[in-house]
Amino acid sequence: MEFGDVEKMFTRADGTFLFARWGRPIVPIVFGVDDATLSVMKGAIEAVVALADHKMAETDPDLGANLLVFFFREWNELLETPGLDRLVPDLVPLVGRLEAADANQYRLFRFEPHGAIKAAFVFVRMDAEMSKVAAEDIALAQAVQTILLWSDVAFMDKGPLARLGEQVVLRPDIAALVRAGYDPTMPAVANDPSHALRLSARANRDLPV
Repeated sequence: MEFGDVEKMFTRADGTFLFARWGRPIVPIVFGVDDATLSVMKGAIEAVVALADHKMAETDPDLGANLLVFFFREWNELLETPGLDRLVPDLVPLVGRLEAADANQYRLFRFEPHGAIKAAFVFVRMDAEMSKVAAEDIALAQAVQTILLWSDVAFMDKGPLARLGEQVVLRPDIAALVRAGYDPTMPAVANDPSHALRLSARANRDLPV
């Protein structure tokens, strides 16, 4: 992976560079799915957390759960979710913007005082397009997109998954970046593009020749 490729993954649409990883164990909770899909979603989160060599826990001391995943049919269903407006700032205008954009997914992060990820909210609208995607693929894609603070345009042209025969897997370069991002010698937060150079060096050690 070239330095420039890695830099793009954490450079936002407004041109600012920002890298962040989780600063505490991840405690997921999933809403709006049956037991089978719940198992798939939690399995994907556990797999990505293990890839990062990060930690999970049974409960978060501040929030109870800190990775909240919502599946639903229409964005306005979020407005009927009890207490969500206290967790998500400006929920009403946010839902309006997402409806206007006809979006089918959105991720919102909250941060520790020093900038590491404290919590994440994942919203997946099961529209016609999303309904064609296997539950395993949705789960893996959402899990990897919340393990780091990727750029808001990082996966606009190419998603984090790849097809290997009949199986859909995490792209090797993305997996290598996740492992590099959680290297204990690396900072949990960085806003200098030079951080991408360090990520690139570590990620390339993991990639197959």
